[in-house]
Amino acid sequence: MIDTGSTGGAVRLRPPRHRVNRRALPWWGCRAAGEVLVVLAGMLLAAWWFSLWRELFLPLLVVAVLGCCYVVVMPWWRYRVHRWETTESAVYTASGWISREWRVAPMSRIQTVDTARGPLQRVFGLSSVTVTTASAAGPLSIDGLDHRVAAELAELLTRTTQATPGDAT
Repeated sequence: MIDTGSTGGAVRLRPPRHRVNRRALPWWGCRAAGEVLVVLAGMLLAAWWFSLWRELFLPLLVVAVLGCCYVVVMPWWRYRVHRWETTESAVYTASGWISREWRVAPMSRIQTVDTARGPLQRVFGLSSVTVTTASAAGPLSIDGLDHRVAAELAELLTRTTQATPGDAT
């Protein structure tokens, strides 16, 4: 169930309370592994095509070691940082793993609420919720939610924004 909390009508930038689902860890890890494998495959193809095995051995080794570190460390770091929360008056998000971003979207500024489930997300039972606002900063995205929680959140935000006065501009 989604706890909407209460801020007494005040909207302020603060750290959100809820973590994303723990299954986001392997999801982020698989995505990262895919990215690293594409880079390594490209380098191996170049080494084979241009017969540059000696010249590319060290760069391949460096990319492989750094890639393994990325695949292992990045999901845990993102899990520590990524948070979300909704209240009666706003949606709060915190995201990033190198650069951190905290955002708040007042309910009166929300224009659309979307959910998405890619093939890899379906494997892990996850979804993403995107909240589009009348902000030049772009939409708020909450990735790594359990698909049932994402559906509940989208329904709650839709009901709340319909009941909130204002024209979202």
